[in-house]
Amino acid sequence: MDLNTIETVIRPRDRADLPDWRDGDVCLAGGTWLFSEPQPGKRRLVDLTALGWAPDAITAEGLTLAATCTIAELDRLELPPDWIAAPLVGQCCRALLGSFKVWNVATVGGNLCMALPAGPMIALAAALEAICTIWAPDGSERRLPVTEFVLGPQQNALRPGEILRSLTFPASALTRRTVFRRISLSPNGRSGALLIGTRDSAGALTITVTASIRRPLRLGFAAVPRRDALERALAETIPDELYYDDVHGAPDWRRHMTQHLAGEIRDALADGAPA
Repeated sequence: MDLNTIETVIRPRDRADLPDWRDGDVCLAGGTWLFSEPQPGKRRLVDLTALGWAPDAITAEGLTLAATCTIAELDRLELPPDWIAAPLVGQCCRALLGSFKVWNVATVGGNLCMALPAGPMIALAAALEAICTIWAPDGSERRLPVTEFVLGPQQNALRPGEILRSLTFPASALTRRTVFRRISLSPNGRSGALLIGTRDSAGALTITVTASIRRPLRLGFAAVPRRDALERALAETIPDELYYDDVHGAPDWRRHMTQHLAGEIRDALADGAPA
């Protein structure tokens, strides 16, 4: 879709070229949402892809993804063999239901900044304890876990003029066992519930809940809980009003599927824990 209110496109080559923020500015990365509907209040596009950020960096400490890393680039990434959580990357990429054309322009950072409940990059980043690095207009940086960055549907923690620069995944999270569960109302529909379980070498279990609720939540247990304890923890942690309600699933169905998928994850990672 043409954005006929845009007057200027700014293509900064480095951080010093970023303009002073003003009302009507919007950052452009992949643009798959931005160009999908009218943007009547927008006047300037700030094209972040012109900054030329490397899409990824792998070190002994973990994985860093630029906010402008595309879904296609992420899916092609070859991770170290001891990072046994690697299959989760492909599972989350495929939860973004789009053509290869979408995959080649949609970005990891854009998925987070849109903060839609069904955003699969939100699920991936929250489950693997990614930290957001945010550039502030005064030249400083701040860091937030994904569960504090995504606040609700189309609501994130960015302040005026701030830019999501990157996501950093610690190696400790990438070496955990993982289980992925997702459901939608139709075979090619938007996620109605997307849950990820991780278990570390000490036996601690974490279940990350997304898509069924308005913002991502993580539930941590020192060991695999009994089924009834897991159900109680979900009920106590997720109030009824936090379940999302749209055409892709009613709140009561989302609540039921969250409980059901969490139980499946618990059983898959139990290794003989009491039922």
